[in-house]
Order: sequence, then structure tokens, then C-alpha cells
Amino acid sequence: MQETQQFRSYVHSPVQVIVAEANEMGCQLVANAFRSRRNHVTIVASAVSSRQAFSLLKEREPDVALISAHLADGPFEGYNVLRELRSLHSRTRAIMLMESRERELVVDAFRCGARGVIFRDEPLEILEKCIQAVHKGQVWANSQHLGYLLDELARGLPIRVRNARGENLLSKRESELVRLVGEGLTNQEIAAQLHLSTHTVKNYIFKIYETLGLSTRVELVLYCLQERQRAPGEKAG
Repeated sequence: MQETQQFRSYVHSPVQVIVAEANEMGCQLVANAFRSRRNHVTIVASAVSSRQAFSLLKEREPDVALISAHLADGPFEGYNVLRELRSLHSRTRAIMLMESRERELVVDAFRCGARGVIFRDEPLEILEKCIQAVHKGQVWANSQHLGYLLDELARGLPIRVRNARGENLLSKRESELVRLVGEGLTNQEIAAQLHLSTHTVKNYIFKIYETLGLSTRVELVLYCLQERQRAPGEKAG
């Protein structure tokens, strides 16, 4: 009975979140909003500059980081925090808080390491859902954002996914399948183009998911986009 109670306590423990906002008031507003709702999200710390945010993220390793694109030390400093967080290979998953829905800014947020984007004019309920989804390992992207990512991925082929030693993680055939997924093709369309059965394509994609530790097409697209944009000196995780 005691073990069951401990397990339930673990399952329902709040998502630990660090907030990086442009000013102290913004941080306080987010913290107060979640405190009053008594939900499963806890704001454990906050920062207003990129340096302070990175230091906190490195030290605390929260479940989720909610990072504003605009921080106290610059209008796009949030993107630098995302890049630095990704370089840590931390367990923390990042969400970017944005004002603009401009295509390139949205794509850049995902490219720099965000697992989701949320906009300031969206209600708190949406932010909470976004945090919970990202915490569970999902990518928070609507169909329009996914279209942006697919377009971006299709532009810069080929795709090569390597490990820390620079070795290819995928076979030539698997890389070809990833390229076609990145172009937005369905399993049936991929099968027709490669002269394979749909069953074989499914098996290939399942093996790719296993190799990369992914579970959905959206995660695969995002993974490949981030791998392609990885700085030349930055090792793969």
C-alpha cells in the first residue's frame, strides 16, 4: 500500500518550471497565475537576463523552461538561451514564449531547441496544456507550425544524423526515408516512390524511431531540423 501511495505521489508531482522573462513583473505574473490555479505546474525560479537564465537552468535542471524571446538584455536573447540549453544536453525541455507569429521567428525557435511555442495572447489554460505536453515529451506545434518545419526541412536536404563520434546513425535507406518524411509524404506515398510495401516502410520508420529515441513524425521532423542546424563544433547528443 505504501509503495502504491509513493508511486501516485511521483506520478502527480508538479512539473518544475523555470521562467525567463523580460522583466521581474512578467516573471511574477506567471508565477502568481499558476500559484492561484493550484494545478500541477510549479514555478521554481525565474530570470530576466540570458546569463541568469542559463545559470539557473544549468544549476537547477527543471522539467520545463519557459523562455521569452525577449529578455532584459535584448529582444532575441531568448534564442541564445535555447541554444545554450541545447548544448548542455540537459533533461530540461524548453518552450518559447513569443509575441510575433512571424514564420522565420517560429522556425528559429524550434531550430534552436524549443519543443513548443506559445504566444502572449493565448489563455493560461493553453500555456498549461503546452507545459504538460512538452513535459511528457511531446512537441507543441499546430498544423501551421508543422508546415513551416516541413518546408524548412525539405529545403536543405540531404539529412545526415550522426552520433558524438561523427558516425552515421541511419543507413542510406533510412536517411532516404527521413528525407521523404521531411517532404511531408505519407507512408503510402513513400512506399510507392521507393518501390517498397507499406509494411516495409512502417518497419523502417519504427526502427528509425527506436534508433533516435523518438515516437512521432513531428518529433522526427523537429529532430532532423535541429540536427541540421547544429553548430559545426557542437557534438550530437
